[in-house]
Amino acid sequence: MKHLKYIAISTILLCSCSLDESPQDQIPEEAAYATPLLLYQNTVATLYNYLGGHSDGEGLQGTCRGVYDLQTFGSDEAMLPTRGIDWYDGGLWQQMYKHSWDPGNEIVGNSWKYLYKVIALCNNSLEKLQQHVYLAPQDVPDWIAEVRSLRAIYYWYLIDLFGDVPLITSTNVSINAVHTTPRAEVYQFIVDELMANRLQLCNNVSVVPGIYYGRITQSVSNFVLAKLMLNAPVYTGTVNDTCYQKCIEFCNILEDRGYELSADYDDNFVPHNQDSKENIFVIPMDKDLYTNEQHYLVRSLHYRHANLFGFSGDNGTCATRHTLKVYGYTSENDYKYDNRFLYNFYFEAQEGCIDRAGGLLTYVPEAVELDLSNSPFIETAGARMRKYSIDPLCNYGGKLIDNDIVLFRFADVLLMRAEAKVRLGQDGYEDMNRVRRRAEMQERPCTLETLLDERLLELCWEGWRRQDLIRFGCYRSLYDGPDAVDESDGHTTVYPIPGNVKTLNPNILQNKGY
Repeated sequence: MKHLKYIAISTILLCSCSLDESPQDQIPEEAAYATPLLLYQNTVATLYNYLGGHSDGEGLQGTCRGVYDLQTFGSDEAMLPTRGIDWYDGGLWQQMYKHSWDPGNEIVGNSWKYLYKVIALCNNSLEKLQQHVYLAPQDVPDWIAEVRSLRAIYYWYLIDLFGDVPLITSTNVSINAVHTTPRAEVYQFIVDELMANRLQLCNNVSVVPGIYYGRITQSVSNFVLAKLMLNAPVYTGTVNDTCYQKCIEFCNILEDRGYELSADYDDNFVPHNQDSKENIFVIPMDKDLYTNEQHYLVRSLHYRHANLFGFSGDNGTCATRHTLKVYGYTSENDYKYDNRFLYNFYFEAQEGCIDRAGGLLTYVPEAVELDLSNSPFIETAGARMRKYSIDPLCNYGGKLIDNDIVLFRFADVLLMRAEAKVRLGQDGYEDMNRVRRRAEMQERPCTLETLLDERLLELCWEGWRRQDLIRFGCYRSLYDGPDAVDESDGHTTVYPIPGNVKTLNPNILQNKGY
């Protein structure tokens, strides 16, 4: 008897290991697709198990050493400083800060393998849906549109991180047929796939519990299309005003759909945040139902500080001095910081928390540096992540929580639309300042410079900073030591192709500079 195993040809060619998803390892293939419900469960529903994760390298967000870390620690937003024997990890986090990563970088390898794993599973699902369309002829076209859209979104993450990548749309591919496809060509494939399928998608809200909770809907597709249009010059190498106009159009569609800013900034990140009118796409979190984990608060908070909330802390992640400056938390500015600093960071004295020396635990934001091993603030340097409110009923050391992880939200839509308008020579003032007024901050002129700052102020810790810096032409490491990487050729705006991929398939070209 043939058993169903998700062993995808394209992934075998692109990774050092195959896929063998054990939950279905003993299900006969003919039984896995015997009814419309089983067909849906084993081709569509199962794909959403991979949006989040519970171990390193898995998920779009939530876990460590994967896609989120490339977008965050490869930017000027946050860092993981070396704290004596903690957080050196063979120089991994210093590489991220210095932009000195190479093809053997663990985070780079994890991200490539994860993204192609999901693409391979999508290819497999599409083939099974096409083979079994007779089981549910009214529903299968909708399911195919959903899977094709999900696959396109994963290809978007790939071209954003790696540039030129192999474009594979079948499980039946020989190694000789797998080769590097130009970024602009993959970009066009992504746009075409989303445009061809978006109206076939359900128009329900994706963030409300129910049958479309956490799924790809028209709004999710429209958001990604807005992002693709705004970043088109980066992905295609050509500036085209039409793309900015299309970005505005997709943003308008999202506003017309009824998305709006929540009354309070932090409403979007509290436990049970399904009531948010602002969130567009999330990774559903439920400590009793799902295995998705949120590692970021645990990774950031001091051991004793996390203990105060009933979970463990790893005393690591913190804001860079550049981020402090943008928020206004500097001695030169007399610490007159943006109100969102209170929502995004723990800083200074933590009431009721005693450090290991017996005093009041006090974070020292401006004491942060790449290597704190000889600093008197080795444990306390840096402002720590506070983006998600503490779930007092969390499990598994604080990693299993009921705060859905926010991937896309309406504040970003307003800032995208403002930016597209400015790039077209129009006025983005109202869109940008709607976001600032919600934060009870004084209105500012809307320019590219103020927009880049506003995106950090509003979207810190949400995984957008690297992409933003590249689009604004400001992407470079903050490190200025004698061994600083020469980034003048722009090669660090994409990550290297993992070394094991090149070894397995010499047809795949390495990115320049690596």
